[in-house]
Amino acid sequence: MKRQIIEIDEEKCNGCELCIPNCPEGALQIIDGKARLISDLFCDGLGACIGTCPEGAISTIEREAEPYDEAKVMENIIKAGPNTIKAHLKHLMDHDQKAYYDDAVNILRERGIPVPEIEVEPPCATAGCPGFAPQTIEKSEIKDLQQVELLSELRQWPIQLHLLNPNAPYLDNADLLISADCAPFAFPNFHQHYMKGKIVIILCPKLDKGIDLYIEKLAQIFKTKNINSITITRMEVPCCGGIEAIVQNAIEEAGKSKEIKVNIISIKGEIISEQVSQ
Repeated sequence: MKRQIIEIDEEKCNGCELCIPNCPEGALQIIDGKARLISDLFCDGLGACIGTCPEGAISTIEREAEPYDEAKVMENIIKAGPNTIKAHLKHLMDHDQKAYYDDAVNILRERGIPVPEIEVEPPCATAGCPGFAPQTIEKSEIKDLQQVELLSELRQWPIQLHLLNPNAPYLDNADLLISADCAPFAFPNFHQHYMKGKIVIILCPKLDKGIDLYIEKLAQIFKTKNINSITITRMEVPCCGGIEAIVQNAIEEAGKSKEIKVNIISIKGEIISEQVSQ
């Protein structure tokens, strides 16, 4: 059957093992210094491991693959102990996989293994990737709000990285804002707070195809244009962290050393952090 499953770029993978703890299903192992997908049966294709890879070596693709098998996965999970069982169940709950969750709980009960209590909390940047988890965000009604018409701060077109011309004159001496696709919808004052005075580039490290082309295009921009500053604005979900790896790889490929400001937005539209990294 055709389904979503992870793919690992062996040339990019440095064997750091950061992805391994984020795959409680046991689909990943380090073999010969590289992360390997040991079985299609163990990979649910939800991509909890993507944002933990500092090299941007993990992505999701659609291909022919054996169906995910919760029973076989639970054989590995149970062997690994209570903490792994709890992490796996929480992973399933975070992604709204109730059928798999029920299967896992039934297997535990059949074997007389205690079912850990899972607290369903708003996802954070350190939790399993909640990018697909449906959530309702409660908002307080604000009355008597002064009506103010805000102007767009967009200074160029196009903005999607696939469509961007790396030789465009507006990139000369530019202050770049490299944003996750979702961030402008989550943060209410995105134009004024983040876009003002900047050239905007948007992408999605989880769903977009051709990440290598992204790195190559950004590297060309960094190499040929005098870029004043680089700001990344992304969501808190771990898979969104791939943007930082893409930009960092492009800077290195261009042979440059650039300071990067990274802004992280919560799914509730709040600023979690604004910090500078080298």
